[in-house]
Amino acid sequence: MSTLADNALDQDPVMTAEERKVIIASSVGTVFEWYDFYLYGSLAPIIAKQFFSGLDPSSAFIFALLAFAAGFIVRPFGALVFGRLGDMIGRKYTFLITIVLMGTSTFIVGMLPSYATVGVVAPAVLIVLRLLQGLALGGEYGGAATYVAEHAPQNKRGAWTSWIQTTATLGLLMSLMVILVTRNMVGEAAFADWGWRIPFALSVVLLGASIWIRLSMSESPAFLKMQEDGKLSSAPLTEALGQWKNLRIILLALFGLVAGQAVVWYTGQFYALFFLTSVLKVDASSANMMVAISLLLGTPFFVFFGTVSDRIGRKPVIMAGLLLACITYFPLFKTLTEAANPDLAKAQRLSQIVVSADPETCSFQGSPIAREIDFTSACDLGKRALAQNSASYSNVTLPAGSPTTVRIGDQTLTPPIAKLTAAGDRFDEASVAAISEFRKQLGSALGTAGYPTKADPEKINKPEVVLILTVLVIYVTMVYGPIAAALVEMFPTRIRYSSLSLPYHIGNGWFGGLMPTIAFAMVASNGNIFYGLWYPIVIAAISFVVGMLFVRESKDVDIYAKFLYWHPNRMGK
Repeated sequence: MSTLADNALDQDPVMTAEERKVIIASSVGTVFEWYDFYLYGSLAPIIAKQFFSGLDPSSAFIFALLAFAAGFIVRPFGALVFGRLGDMIGRKYTFLITIVLMGTSTFIVGMLPSYATVGVVAPAVLIVLRLLQGLALGGEYGGAATYVAEHAPQNKRGAWTSWIQTTATLGLLMSLMVILVTRNMVGEAAFADWGWRIPFALSVVLLGASIWIRLSMSESPAFLKMQEDGKLSSAPLTEALGQWKNLRIILLALFGLVAGQAVVWYTGQFYALFFLTSVLKVDASSANMMVAISLLLGTPFFVFFGTVSDRIGRKPVIMAGLLLACITYFPLFKTLTEAANPDLAKAQRLSQIVVSADPETCSFQGSPIAREIDFTSACDLGKRALAQNSASYSNVTLPAGSPTTVRIGDQTLTPPIAKLTAAGDRFDEASVAAISEFRKQLGSALGTAGYPTKADPEKINKPEVVLILTVLVIYVTMVYGPIAAALVEMFPTRIRYSSLSLPYHIGNGWFGGLMPTIAFAMVASNGNIFYGLWYPIVIAAISFVVGMLFVRESKDVDIYAKFLYWHPNRMGK
């Protein structure tokens, strides 16, 4: 066995230069992979216009978010495929496969023709590429967390694995910064037309650097020990999922830790960005810059809370972050609205909007496949127009057959009822005229009531916005900083890659990755711009309760000695 492996299995708390080298190399490669994955999310509004222009604007944005979420949906499957490989052939070579798959897919996105050029082929290929990215990422995190943890001394495992936790945020930060630089270089109009492709094309350079870094890495010492002793698992998925004692721990990890961590992560970093640009109408450059600053300020707290978890435990830090998120999300986002778009906040206070309608005439506004012509009732047309103006409204239920009205302050409007042509593929001329006139009246009424069409750059309280965003990022660091160490400590070495990857990617891929899509659909359906926050609050609250009652502390677990091989009673000993 190598000296590196011997040192890692030793209980000496001092990390060698070689161990630091491979841990840093692992982290840098993972940053590049997250950069590739999150470029799409950072450019979702532009992606919607480029690849989903066949839908109306609201549906196009939700569908673009669904394509963003597609990469998250398949992450658990990537965890199964690459987790099995990682437990059978090693962590290092699995890393190489995932980075090549991710980098290549990202580069192709930058070269992909738009909907205007090739029609439905464009969004179809885009979704396939997002699925490939999701599969790659599904194999990345479990390997990185396992690899670093198996190099780290026992009493510094939280601190060292927290560097892996910074990589997702640093990847997002890198994507935002590259986008900002490109925007400023080519101009806003050119960026929206073709300049958005440049950050994707740059991924080919990062791919080359990542492959070089990954080739220089040594294999995990714990894996080498298993290999040397002939104790590798021949069927890691069967062991991980086929035995109730291990499956039970996977479920506890998912519902007691990762699901809550995931929604807090995506609320604090992605939903906050989407909320600024799509709801509060802050210009994209300003929003990206403020989010980038908050990420810079908040990122060191990943290592801080990872280190704290080495002293007081993983569970207290994670549970505190979940609880704070549940308690403060609503006031924080309301304060964010006041700071980023004070005119909108004032209008909502002084001139509330109320839609009164027979509920039987109202459709689900959050449908991701809806077309403009699918909304023909007065209720639908009224709510659609309000949603497209980011105007928050409340609903009043009227008796069956009652006409729909939209009250904005002191003004009351009556939306039209649309009719389709005989072919059923568009509104008839009279309906087009009536809808156009209603929207003009609505725009005028909103303007009179003080509702802005976009956030006034001169009125944005940027220091306060950055402060709120930083608080949200700090919540992320509390729940995410210690999570890698906690998951590693829950599973034995021979099936660790497979076991921890599954709950992590179900939690972050499904509960977290779908968070922006579900939240915006909830807002579009309900009308209240803050209504989508109920999704992360409820999920975080469930994880808090399950975690407090059933998840045990693990910081003192010796992952090298006690759990090097299968030990069915590890949770209680």
